[in-house]
Amino acid sequence: MTIHVDKERCVGAGMCALTAPGVFTQDDDGLSEVLPGRQDGGGDPLVREAARTCPVQAISVEER
Repeated sequence: MTIHVDKERCVGAGMCALTAPGVFTQDDDGLSEVLPGRQDGGGDPLVREAARTCPVQAISVEER
């Protein structure tokens, strides 16, 4: 899988970082981002749940 956060759409709610803290974090501006080396989800079973909880659907999860 490949994970992408649309920074233009993100509002910094932080639901992804709360749901899957091993994959997502928030930058200095409070916007969500994928942790370095975790663009493939790192096997975290909560990645899709984190994408679903995003209130503005800024996270995309694509299967390879």
